[in-house]
Amino acid sequence: MQKQMTSLQEVNPRVRGIRLSSQSGLHSLTENITKDIIKGAPQSFKELIDVSLGDPQRTGMKPISFVRQVLAVCLCPELLSDEHLPLDVRIRALRLLEACDGESVGSYTDSSGLPYIRQTIAEFIMKRDEGVPAYAKNIFISSGAQRALMVIVKLLSGGEGRFQTGVLIPQPCPHTLLPLLDEAGALAVPYRLIEEENWAVDTSELGRALTTSRGRCEPRAIYISNPGNPTGHLQDRKSIEKVIEFVAAERLLLLIDEVYQDSVYAPNREFISYKKVLFEMDEHLRDTVEMVSFHSLSCACVAECGLRTGYMEVVNMDPGVMHFVDTMLCTDINAPVTGQIALDLMLSPPSPGDPSYNTFVHETLLTRATLAQNSQRALKLLNDLPGMSCRPAMGGIYLYPHLDLPAEIKEQANRLGLEADVLYCQMLLEEEDLIIGAGDNGTSGSHHLRLCILVPPDTLEEVLSRLSSFHLRLSSFHLCLADRKLNRIV
Repeated sequence: MQKQMTSLQEVNPRVRGIRLSSQSGLHSLTENITKDIIKGAPQSFKELIDVSLGDPQRTGMKPISFVRQVLAVCLCPELLSDEHLPLDVRIRALRLLEACDGESVGSYTDSSGLPYIRQTIAEFIMKRDEGVPAYAKNIFISSGAQRALMVIVKLLSGGEGRFQTGVLIPQPCPHTLLPLLDEAGALAVPYRLIEEENWAVDTSELGRALTTSRGRCEPRAIYISNPGNPTGHLQDRKSIEKVIEFVAAERLLLLIDEVYQDSVYAPNREFISYKKVLFEMDEHLRDTVEMVSFHSLSCACVAECGLRTGYMEVVNMDPGVMHFVDTMLCTDINAPVTGQIALDLMLSPPSPGDPSYNTFVHETLLTRATLAQNSQRALKLLNDLPGMSCRPAMGGIYLYPHLDLPAEIKEQANRLGLEADVLYCQMLLEEEDLIIGAGDNGTSGSHHLRLCILVPPDTLEEVLSRLSSFHLRLSSFHLCLADRKLNRIV
Protein backbone atom coordinates (compact mmCIF):
# COMPACT_ATOMS: atom_id res chain seq x y z
CA MET A 1 0.00 0.00 0.00
CA GLN A 2 1.38 3.38 -1.03
CA LYS A 3 2.26 5.66 1.89
CA GLN A 4 0.32 8.89 2.14
CA MET A 5 2.34 12.03 1.56
CA THR A 6 1.21 13.33 4.93
CA SER A 7 0.06 11.61 8.07
CA LEU A 8 -0.75 12.70 11.60
CA GLN A 9 2.71 11.65 12.77
CA GLU A 10 4.31 13.97 10.23
CA VAL A 11 2.33 17.05 11.29
CA ASN A 12 4.47 19.64 13.05
CA PRO A 13 4.47 18.68 16.77
CA ARG A 14 3.91 22.31 17.72
CA VAL A 15 0.75 22.39 15.62
CA ARG A 16 -0.44 19.11 17.11
CA GLY A 17 0.10 20.62 20.55
CA ILE A 18 -2.18 23.63 20.00
CA ARG A 19 -4.94 23.53 22.59
CA LEU A 20 -8.42 24.05 21.25
CA SER A 21 -10.66 26.24 23.37
CA SER A 22 -13.97 24.89 24.64
CA GLN A 23 -15.51 27.12 21.98
CA SER A 24 -14.41 24.69 19.26
CA GLY A 25 -16.41 21.84 20.78
CA LEU A 26 -19.49 24.02 21.11
CA HIS A 27 -19.35 25.02 17.46
CA SER A 28 -18.92 21.39 16.38
CA LEU A 29 -22.07 20.60 18.34
CA THR A 30 -23.77 23.56 16.69
CA GLU A 31 -23.07 22.08 13.28
CA ASN A 32 -24.77 18.82 14.31
CA ILE A 33 -27.83 20.66 15.62
CA THR A 34 -28.02 22.76 12.45
CA LYS A 35 -27.96 19.60 10.32
CA ASP A 36 -30.79 18.15 12.42
CA ILE A 37 -32.86 21.32 11.97
CA ILE A 38 -32.35 21.20 8.20
CA LYS A 39 -33.52 17.58 8.22
CA GLY A 40 -36.65 18.65 10.09
CA ALA A 41 -35.84 17.26 13.53
CA PRO A 42 -38.12 18.78 16.20
CA GLN A 43 -36.54 21.61 18.16
CA SER A 44 -37.80 23.86 20.94
CA PHE A 45 -36.34 26.86 19.11
CA LYS A 46 -35.62 27.25 15.42
CA GLU A 47 -33.08 30.04 15.71
CA LEU A 48 -29.64 29.46 17.16
CA ILE A 49 -28.35 32.40 19.18
CA ASP A 50 -24.60 32.73 19.74
CA VAL A 51 -23.49 35.12 22.49
CA SER A 52 -20.23 33.34 23.23
CA LEU A 53 -18.06 35.51 20.98
CA GLY A 54 -17.42 39.23 20.74
CA ASP A 55 -19.18 39.49 17.36
CA PRO A 56 -22.04 41.99 17.84
CA GLN A 57 -23.13 42.21 14.21
CA ARG A 58 -23.70 38.46 14.16
CA THR A 59 -26.45 38.94 16.74
CA GLY A 60 -28.08 41.85 14.93
CA MET A 61 -26.23 44.99 16.05
CA LYS A 62 -26.16 47.48 13.19
CA PRO A 63 -22.96 48.79 11.59
CA ILE A 64 -22.02 52.47 11.66
CA SER A 65 -23.51 54.17 8.58
CA PHE A 66 -20.53 56.46 7.95
CA VAL A 67 -18.11 53.53 7.89
CA ARG A 68 -20.22 51.47 5.52
CA GLN A 69 -20.99 54.41 3.21
CA VAL A 70 -17.33 55.38 2.79
CA LEU A 71 -16.40 51.74 2.23
CA ALA A 72 -19.13 51.47 -0.42
CA VAL A 73 -17.76 54.47 -2.31
CA CYS A 74 -14.18 53.18 -2.07
CA LEU A 75 -15.28 49.82 -3.46
CA CYS A 76 -17.41 51.43 -6.16
CA PRO A 77 -15.82 54.80 -7.06
CA GLU A 78 -18.68 55.58 -9.45
CA LEU A 79 -20.57 56.56 -6.28
CA LEU A 80 -18.28 59.58 -5.86
CA SER A 81 -20.72 61.52 -8.02
CA ASP A 82 -23.85 60.20 -6.27
CA GLU A 83 -25.40 63.21 -4.55
CA HIS A 84 -27.69 60.96 -2.51
CA LEU A 85 -24.65 60.23 -0.33
CA PRO A 86 -23.48 62.84 2.21
CA LEU A 87 -20.77 65.15 0.91
CA ASP A 88 -18.34 64.31 3.71
CA VAL A 89 -18.67 60.61 2.84
CA ARG A 90 -17.64 61.26 -0.76
CA ILE A 91 -14.82 63.63 0.19
CA ARG A 92 -13.43 61.17 2.68
CA ALA A 93 -13.65 58.27 0.21
CA LEU A 94 -11.81 60.31 -2.43
CA ARG A 95 -9.05 61.17 0.04
CA LEU A 96 -8.63 57.52 1.04
CA LEU A 97 -8.62 56.34 -2.56
CA GLU A 98 -5.90 58.87 -3.36
CA ALA A 99 -3.84 57.31 -0.54
CA CYS A 100 -4.01 53.91 -2.27
CA ASP A 101 -1.68 52.92 -5.10
CA GLY A 102 -3.57 53.24 -8.36
CA GLU A 103 -6.36 54.95 -6.36
CA SER A 104 -7.83 51.49 -5.83
CA VAL A 105 -8.58 49.37 -2.75
CA GLY A 106 -7.57 46.38 -4.87
CA SER A 107 -3.87 47.32 -4.75
CA TYR A 108 -1.29 46.16 -2.25
CA THR A 109 -0.07 48.44 0.55
CA ASP A 110 3.12 48.52 2.58
CA SER A 111 3.29 45.47 4.83
CA SER A 112 2.91 47.72 7.87
CA GLY A 113 -0.06 49.56 6.37
CA LEU A 114 -0.87 52.65 4.35
CA PRO A 115 1.33 55.55 5.55
CA TYR A 116 -1.68 57.89 5.44
CA ILE A 117 -3.63 55.67 7.84
CA ARG A 118 -0.64 55.07 10.14
CA GLN A 119 -0.49 58.85 10.51
CA THR A 120 -4.22 58.93 11.32
CA ILE A 121 -3.58 56.36 14.07
CA ALA A 122 -0.70 58.43 15.49
CA GLU A 123 -2.92 61.52 15.60
CA PHE A 124 -5.69 59.55 17.33
CA ILE A 125 -3.27 58.31 20.00
CA MET A 126 -1.92 61.83 20.60
CA LYS A 127 -5.43 63.22 20.99
CA ARG A 128 -6.55 60.35 23.24
CA ASP A 129 -3.48 60.72 25.45
CA GLU A 130 -3.70 64.51 25.64
CA GLY A 131 -0.53 65.34 23.75
CA VAL A 132 1.73 62.38 24.54
CA PRO A 133 3.77 62.05 21.33
CA ALA A 134 3.02 59.23 18.89
CA TYR A 135 4.79 58.54 15.61
CA ALA A 136 3.60 56.72 12.51
CA LYS A 137 6.94 54.89 12.26
CA ASN A 138 6.15 53.11 15.56
CA ILE A 139 2.73 51.93 14.37
CA PHE A 140 2.11 48.71 12.47
CA ILE A 141 -1.24 47.80 10.92
CA SER A 142 -2.02 44.09 10.89
CA SER A 143 -4.76 41.61 10.06
CA GLY A 144 -6.37 42.08 13.47
CA ALA A 145 -4.94 42.65 16.95
CA GLN A 146 -4.60 38.86 17.30
CA ARG A 147 -2.19 38.76 14.37
CA ALA A 148 -0.20 41.68 15.80
CA LEU A 149 0.11 39.88 19.14
CA MET A 150 1.26 36.71 17.35
CA VAL A 151 4.01 38.65 15.59
CA ILE A 152 5.38 40.00 18.87
CA VAL A 153 5.18 36.69 20.73
CA LYS A 154 6.93 34.89 17.86
CA LEU A 155 9.71 37.46 18.02
CA LEU A 156 10.19 36.62 21.69
CA SER A 157 9.80 32.86 21.48
CA GLY A 158 12.69 30.47 21.66
CA GLY A 159 14.33 27.74 23.68
CA GLU A 160 13.09 24.45 25.04
CA GLY A 161 12.46 23.10 28.53
CA ARG A 162 13.44 25.54 31.23
CA PHE A 163 14.79 27.90 28.57
CA GLN A 164 11.46 28.16 26.76
CA THR A 165 10.04 31.68 26.53
CA GLY A 166 7.31 32.32 29.09
CA VAL A 167 4.51 34.90 28.89
CA LEU A 168 2.51 35.88 31.97
CA ILE A 169 -1.19 35.81 31.14
CA PRO A 170 -4.30 36.57 33.22
CA GLN A 171 -6.61 33.91 34.52
CA PRO A 172 -9.21 34.16 33.04
CA CYS A 173 -8.01 35.33 29.65
CA PRO A 174 -9.41 35.67 26.10
CA HIS A 175 -10.27 32.19 24.82
CA THR A 176 -7.95 32.66 21.81
CA LEU A 177 -4.84 33.46 23.86
CA LEU A 178 -3.71 29.96 24.88
CA PRO A 179 -3.87 28.57 21.30
CA LEU A 180 -1.90 31.62 20.14
CA LEU A 181 0.88 30.97 22.65
CA ASP A 182 0.93 27.27 21.72
CA GLU A 183 1.34 28.13 18.05
CA ALA A 184 4.08 30.65 18.80
CA GLY A 185 5.97 28.16 20.98
CA ALA A 186 5.68 30.19 24.19
CA LEU A 187 4.72 28.85 27.61
CA ALA A 188 1.69 30.36 29.33
CA VAL A 189 2.42 31.50 32.89
CA PRO A 190 -0.99 32.17 34.52
CA TYR A 191 -1.55 34.86 37.13
CA ARG A 192 -4.89 34.97 38.92
CA LEU A 193 -7.15 37.99 38.66
CA ILE A 194 -8.85 38.71 41.98
CA GLU A 195 -12.52 37.87 41.50
CA GLU A 196 -13.45 39.16 44.96
CA GLU A 197 -12.17 42.59 43.90
CA ASN A 198 -14.06 42.62 40.60
CA TRP A 199 -11.23 40.81 38.79
CA ALA A 200 -8.51 43.27 39.74
CA VAL A 201 -4.86 42.86 38.71
CA ASP A 202 -2.73 42.30 41.82
CA THR A 203 1.03 42.85 41.59
CA SER A 204 1.75 40.42 44.47
CA GLU A 205 0.03 37.74 42.39
CA LEU A 206 2.16 38.77 39.40
CA GLY A 207 5.23 38.31 41.58
CA ARG A 208 4.07 34.88 42.72
CA ALA A 209 3.45 33.74 39.14
CA LEU A 210 6.82 35.05 38.00
CA THR A 211 8.73 33.44 40.88
CA THR A 212 7.11 30.03 40.46
CA SER A 213 7.72 30.08 36.69
CA ARG A 214 11.47 30.44 36.99
CA GLY A 215 13.14 27.10 36.51
CA ARG A 216 10.32 26.01 34.18
CA CYS A 217 10.79 28.74 31.56
CA GLU A 218 12.38 32.12 30.83
CA PRO A 219 9.59 34.68 31.46
CA ARG A 220 10.01 37.57 29.04
CA ALA A 221 6.64 39.32 28.74
CA ILE A 222 3.33 39.97 30.44
CA TYR A 223 -0.05 40.27 28.72
CA ILE A 224 -2.85 42.41 30.16
CA SER A 225 -6.22 43.33 28.66
CA ASN A 226 -7.72 46.63 29.80
CA PRO A 227 -10.72 46.76 29.92
CA GLY A 228 -10.56 43.10 30.77
CA ASN A 229 -11.59 40.38 28.35
CA PRO A 230 -13.74 38.59 29.50
CA THR A 231 -14.04 40.10 32.99
CA GLY A 232 -14.92 43.71 32.21
CA HIS A 233 -12.51 45.03 34.86
CA LEU A 234 -11.08 48.51 34.23
CA GLN A 235 -7.74 49.45 35.77
CA ASP A 236 -7.31 52.87 37.34
CA ARG A 237 -4.14 54.95 37.23
CA LYS A 238 -2.73 53.57 40.49
CA SER A 239 -3.15 49.97 39.33
CA ILE A 240 -1.49 50.74 36.00
CA GLU A 241 1.43 52.47 37.72
CA LYS A 242 2.03 49.41 39.91
CA VAL A 243 2.10 47.12 36.87
CA ILE A 244 4.53 49.43 35.07
CA GLU A 245 6.82 49.51 38.10
CA PHE A 246 6.65 45.71 38.28
CA VAL A 247 7.61 45.15 34.63
CA ALA A 248 10.40 47.71 34.92
CA ALA A 249 11.86 45.94 37.96
CA GLU A 250 11.56 42.52 36.32
CA ARG A 251 12.59 43.67 32.82
CA LEU A 252 9.52 42.28 31.10
CA LEU A 253 7.95 43.38 27.83
CA LEU A 254 4.48 44.82 28.47
CA LEU A 255 1.78 43.62 26.04
CA ILE A 256 -1.42 45.67 26.47
CA ASP A 257 -4.67 44.70 24.77
CA GLU A 258 -6.79 47.88 24.73
CA VAL A 259 -9.33 46.79 22.13
CA TYR A 260 -12.34 47.67 24.31
CA GLN A 261 -11.15 51.15 25.23
CA ASP A 262 -14.30 52.65 23.68
CA SER A 263 -16.68 50.62 25.85
CA VAL A 264 -16.32 51.94 29.40
CA TYR A 265 -19.77 52.43 30.92
CA ALA A 266 -19.32 52.26 34.70
CA PRO A 267 -20.38 55.52 36.42
CA ASN A 268 -17.53 57.97 37.06
CA ARG A 269 -14.96 55.76 35.35
CA GLU A 270 -13.01 56.44 32.17
CA PHE A 271 -10.39 54.65 30.14
CA ILE A 272 -6.79 55.74 30.55
CA SER A 273 -4.12 54.16 28.38
CA TYR A 274 -1.01 52.49 29.71
CA LYS A 275 1.07 54.73 27.46
CA LYS A 276 -0.37 57.92 28.92
CA VAL A 277 0.31 56.72 32.45
CA LEU A 278 3.84 55.62 31.53
CA PHE A 279 4.71 59.01 30.02
CA GLU A 280 3.51 60.77 33.17
CA MET A 281 5.77 58.67 35.42
CA ASP A 282 9.47 59.15 36.23
CA GLU A 283 11.79 59.77 33.29
CA HIS A 284 13.78 56.57 33.77
CA LEU A 285 10.55 54.54 33.40
CA ARG A 286 9.29 56.60 30.49
CA ASP A 287 12.53 56.03 28.59
CA THR A 288 13.12 52.35 29.39
CA VAL A 289 9.88 50.39 29.78
CA GLU A 290 9.21 48.45 26.57
CA MET A 291 5.55 48.26 25.68
CA VAL A 292 3.34 47.19 22.79
CA SER A 293 -0.33 48.21 22.80
CA PHE A 294 -3.04 46.74 20.57
CA HIS A 295 -6.33 48.05 19.20
CA SER A 296 -8.64 46.82 16.45
CA LEU A 297 -11.93 47.07 14.57
CA SER A 298 -13.37 44.47 16.95
CA CYS A 299 -14.04 47.24 19.47
CA ALA A 300 -17.56 47.90 20.74
CA CYS A 301 -18.80 50.88 18.75
CA VAL A 302 -17.60 49.98 15.26
CA ALA A 303 -17.47 46.20 15.76
CA GLU A 304 -16.40 45.41 12.20
CA CYS A 305 -14.90 42.12 13.37
CA GLY A 306 -14.98 40.43 9.97
CA LEU A 307 -12.81 43.10 8.34
CA ARG A 308 -9.90 41.68 10.39
CA THR A 309 -7.76 44.77 10.88
CA GLY A 310 -6.00 46.24 13.88
CA TYR A 311 -2.79 47.95 14.83
CA MET A 312 -0.03 47.92 17.40
CA GLU A 313 2.08 50.77 18.69
CA VAL A 314 5.55 49.95 20.00
CA VAL A 315 7.23 52.04 22.68
CA ASN A 316 10.95 51.99 23.52
CA MET A 317 11.64 49.06 21.20
CA ASP A 318 15.07 48.60 19.64
CA PRO A 319 14.95 49.73 15.97
CA GLY A 320 16.62 46.48 14.97
CA VAL A 321 13.78 44.53 16.55
CA MET A 322 11.22 46.79 14.87
CA HIS A 323 12.75 45.83 11.54
CA PHE A 324 11.78 42.21 12.21
CA VAL A 325 8.24 43.24 13.17
CA ASP A 326 7.88 44.58 9.66
CA THR A 327 9.61 41.48 8.25
CA MET A 328 7.07 39.18 9.90
CA LEU A 329 4.17 41.28 8.68
CA CYS A 330 5.54 40.83 5.15
CA THR A 331 4.40 37.20 5.30
CA ASP A 332 0.81 38.52 5.18
CA ILE A 333 1.74 40.92 2.33
CA ASN A 334 -0.58 43.49 3.97
CA ALA A 335 -3.70 43.80 6.09
CA PRO A 336 -7.00 43.99 4.13
CA VAL A 337 -7.23 47.43 2.55
CA THR A 338 -10.96 47.74 3.32
CA GLY A 339 -10.11 47.03 6.95
CA GLN A 340 -7.38 49.67 6.94
CA ILE A 341 -9.88 52.18 5.59
CA ALA A 342 -12.40 51.25 8.29
CA LEU A 343 -9.66 51.72 10.89
CA ASP A 344 -9.07 55.24 9.59
CA LEU A 345 -12.81 55.99 9.80
CA MET A 346 -13.08 54.56 13.32
CA LEU A 347 -10.22 56.68 14.64
CA SER A 348 -11.07 59.85 12.73
CA PRO A 349 -14.89 60.01 12.65
CA PRO A 350 -17.05 62.89 11.38
CA SER A 351 -16.55 66.24 13.11
CA PRO A 352 -19.23 68.65 14.36
CA GLY A 353 -20.76 70.39 11.36
CA ASP A 354 -20.10 67.51 8.96
CA PRO A 355 -23.25 66.16 7.25
CA SER A 356 -22.70 62.68 8.78
CA TYR A 357 -21.91 63.91 12.29
CA ASN A 358 -25.38 63.76 13.87
CA THR A 359 -26.09 60.27 12.55
CA PHE A 360 -22.69 59.05 13.69
CA VAL A 361 -23.17 60.44 17.21
CA HIS A 362 -26.69 58.98 17.44
CA GLU A 363 -25.50 55.51 16.37
CA THR A 364 -22.49 55.39 18.69
CA LEU A 365 -24.44 56.73 21.69
CA LEU A 366 -27.13 54.13 21.04
CA THR A 367 -24.51 51.36 21.04
CA ARG A 368 -23.01 52.58 24.32
CA ALA A 369 -26.43 52.96 25.93
CA THR A 370 -27.41 49.45 24.80
CA LEU A 371 -24.21 48.04 26.28
CA ALA A 372 -24.69 49.77 29.64
CA GLN A 373 -28.37 48.86 29.91
CA ASN A 374 -27.78 45.27 28.85
CA SER A 375 -25.05 44.93 31.45
CA GLN A 376 -27.37 46.01 34.25
CA ARG A 377 -30.26 43.87 33.03
CA ALA A 378 -28.14 40.72 32.65
CA LEU A 379 -26.28 41.29 35.92
CA LYS A 380 -29.51 41.41 37.91
CA LEU A 381 -30.93 38.23 36.37
CA LEU A 382 -27.68 36.28 36.69
CA ASN A 383 -27.33 37.16 40.36
CA ASP A 384 -30.93 36.11 40.99
CA LEU A 385 -30.35 32.58 39.67
CA PRO A 386 -29.50 29.92 42.27
CA GLY A 387 -25.90 28.77 42.13
CA MET A 388 -24.82 31.68 39.95
CA SER A 389 -23.13 34.96 40.84
CA CYS A 390 -21.64 37.70 38.71
CA ARG A 391 -19.35 40.62 39.41
CA PRO A 392 -20.32 43.92 37.77
CA ALA A 393 -18.32 44.87 34.71
CA MET A 394 -16.96 48.38 34.17
CA GLY A 395 -16.30 48.07 30.46
CA GLY A 396 -15.82 45.64 27.59
CA ILE A 397 -18.61 43.60 26.04
CA TYR A 398 -18.79 40.53 28.31
CA LEU A 399 -20.11 39.42 31.65
CA TYR A 400 -18.30 36.53 33.34
CA PRO A 401 -20.63 34.86 35.88
CA HIS A 402 -19.43 32.24 38.35
CA LEU A 403 -21.14 28.84 38.37
CA ASP A 404 -21.45 26.93 41.64
CA LEU A 405 -22.24 23.53 40.18
CA PRO A 406 -23.43 20.51 42.23
CA ALA A 407 -21.38 17.36 42.52
CA GLU A 408 -23.64 15.47 40.08
CA ILE A 409 -22.78 17.64 37.11
CA LYS A 410 -19.08 17.64 38.00
CA GLU A 411 -19.06 13.86 38.20
CA GLN A 412 -20.86 13.53 34.88
CA ALA A 413 -18.44 15.97 33.27
CA ASN A 414 -15.51 14.03 34.65
CA ARG A 415 -16.83 10.79 33.15
CA LEU A 416 -17.11 12.51 29.79
CA GLY A 417 -13.65 14.05 30.04
CA LEU A 418 -15.06 17.58 30.12
CA GLU A 419 -14.93 20.55 32.43
CA ALA A 420 -18.25 21.02 34.23
CA ASP A 421 -18.90 24.47 32.74
CA VAL A 422 -18.26 23.05 29.25
CA LEU A 423 -20.84 20.31 29.88
CA TYR A 424 -23.26 22.94 31.15
CA CYS A 425 -22.81 24.94 27.93
CA GLN A 426 -23.23 21.86 25.74
CA MET A 427 -26.47 20.93 27.49
CA LEU A 428 -27.68 24.52 27.20
CA LEU A 429 -26.98 24.42 23.49
CA GLU A 430 -28.78 21.09 23.01
CA GLU A 431 -31.85 22.08 25.00
CA GLU A 432 -32.19 25.78 24.22
CA ASP A 433 -30.26 26.39 20.96
CA LEU A 434 -28.21 28.95 22.86
CA ILE A 435 -24.42 29.23 22.69
CA ILE A 436 -22.72 30.77 25.71
CA GLY A 437 -18.98 30.46 26.21
CA ALA A 438 -17.51 28.29 28.95
CA GLY A 439 -14.87 29.61 31.34
CA ASP A 440 -11.10 29.18 31.28
CA ASN A 441 -10.80 25.46 30.51
CA GLY A 442 -10.71 24.56 34.19
CA THR A 443 -7.28 26.10 34.70
CA SER A 444 -8.47 28.08 37.72
CA GLY A 445 -10.34 25.21 39.39
CA SER A 446 -13.61 27.16 39.29
CA HIS A 447 -16.36 27.35 36.68
CA HIS A 448 -17.67 30.34 34.76
CA LEU A 449 -19.62 31.41 31.70
CA ARG A 450 -18.64 33.99 29.09
CA LEU A 451 -21.61 36.01 27.88
CA CYS A 452 -21.41 38.74 25.23
CA ILE A 453 -23.88 41.51 26.17
CA LEU A 454 -23.41 43.78 23.15
CA VAL A 455 -26.53 42.47 21.41
CA PRO A 456 -29.92 44.01 20.57
CA PRO A 457 -32.05 44.35 23.73
CA ASP A 458 -34.75 41.97 22.46
CA THR A 459 -32.06 39.38 21.70
CA LEU A 460 -30.69 39.76 25.22
CA GLU A 461 -34.18 39.18 26.65
CA GLU A 462 -34.47 35.98 24.64
CA VAL A 463 -31.00 34.87 25.76
CA LEU A 464 -31.79 35.51 29.42
CA SER A 465 -35.14 33.77 29.12
CA ARG A 466 -33.60 30.62 27.64
CA LEU A 467 -30.70 30.63 30.09
CA SER A 468 -32.97 31.16 33.08
CA SER A 469 -35.39 28.44 31.98
CA PHE A 470 -32.57 25.92 31.49
CA HIS A 471 -30.78 26.79 34.72
CA LEU A 472 -33.95 26.60 36.84
CA ARG A 473 -34.86 23.24 35.30
CA LEU A 474 -31.48 21.87 36.30
CA SER A 475 -31.93 23.18 39.82
CA SER A 476 -35.47 21.91 40.24
CA PHE A 477 -34.57 18.39 39.13
CA HIS A 478 -31.42 18.33 41.30
CA LEU A 479 -29.24 17.85 38.24
CA CYS A 480 -30.09 14.20 37.68
CA LEU A 481 -27.83 13.90 34.67
CA ALA A 482 -27.26 10.18 34.64
CA ASP A 483 -30.48 9.56 32.71
CA ARG A 484 -30.00 12.38 30.24
CA LYS A 485 -29.33 11.52 26.64
CA LEU A 486 -26.03 13.08 25.70
CA ASN A 487 -25.92 11.51 22.24
CA ARG A 488 -24.24 14.50 20.64
CA ILE A 489 -21.62 14.86 23.36
CA VAL A 490 -20.23 11.34 23.72
